[in-house]
Amino acid sequence: MAADAACRAALDAAVAEPARLDPAPLAALAAATPGALDDTLRAFTDAHGAAALPVLQPLTSSRTDRAVRRAARLALYRLAQRGVQPPPPAVPRPVVERRAERAARAWLSGVDGSGSRAVWVLFEGAWSGLALCSLIVNDEAGVLDVAGGEISKKRLETELAGLRASQKLPWVEVEPARALAVVGEALAVHGARGTTTPAAFGRWERLFAPSEPPALPGLDADPALVEQAASLLELPELAGWFLDPEAVQGDALDLLQARESKLVVSDQIKAEREEAIVAGVVDRELGPDARRRWARRLDAMAFIFRATDRPAQAALADAAAAALADEAREARHQPFARALAQRAVEIAGEVALGKISAADVSRKPGA
Repeated sequence: MAADAACRAALDAAVAEPARLDPAPLAALAAATPGALDDTLRAFTDAHGAAALPVLQPLTSSRTDRAVRRAARLALYRLAQRGVQPPPPAVPRPVVERRAERAARAWLSGVDGSGSRAVWVLFEGAWSGLALCSLIVNDEAGVLDVAGGEISKKRLETELAGLRASQKLPWVEVEPARALAVVGEALAVHGARGTTTPAAFGRWERLFAPSEPPALPGLDADPALVEQAASLLELPELAGWFLDPEAVQGDALDLLQARESKLVVSDQIKAEREEAIVAGVVDRELGPDARRRWARRLDAMAFIFRATDRPAQAALADAAAAALADEAREARHQPFARALAQRAVEIAGEVALGKISAADVSRKPGA
């Protein structure tokens, strides 16, 4: 009788948690006489009704003793006679493999004079479709623009061909991780500035994560290459590289006045005056943050130059980046930094003379 009571207690406890019906009471049920077994299960079902179903159903499996299975089926039959039926088995659904979205291919443009560049990331969709995310990112403002959507392979190749034909900046295919990192750095800018991304970025946001830019590579600034680095600004793709003319308007006016002065001074004095104006611009406009920003732009272009088989230009960009990143080296003595300032002052002078529009040469992000 004590064993029957223990079995009944175990069954009652399993109503709240069917998994708690451990092997010990099952073994005791199997050892009971058919009559005692039937009485125990009958009393159990009378006490719990429909709540007994989750406990009784496992007892009918092939893993339990034959006598227990028979008694459990009889108990279920009695419940069915009272209208208590177990729920119908769920209809199995066909299994469709769903793959996570992943970046399959990516492209980067070079960097323009405002610190902006284009990024394309092709995502392979969850159901094997393709989606292209096209962005413009900036190292001071973050994500400036975003577009894209579903795209076929044929349309993608057409778009790429058109891009290569129309782009003024170099355009290279890269490992997706590099493009994702570039976008991640733009998102980190938003976080640091407390600004928001364009509304259109919402549909892509889950696919990117903010990331801090990696440390600049610790390269030795070869003095000979540092001296030649200003020649990079003669390249067509770096034609827009100069400091913001709006920030040097006063300096440009000083330079114009010095050149137009009616005082009779030597060419050497005029050159020294111009050199002093440019040096002052470098000191003021190329502080630590600006130096790091331009060094990263040079580092990005060095990668582009290497990817487009221009090792000589890549070496010059590396040297200029290393020199700018080294704060122990005065920027005013670096030809590349002076050339950025000189070009800005000259362009600001042309704006002041009405030869070009200030809007056309603004280096503000998105201008």
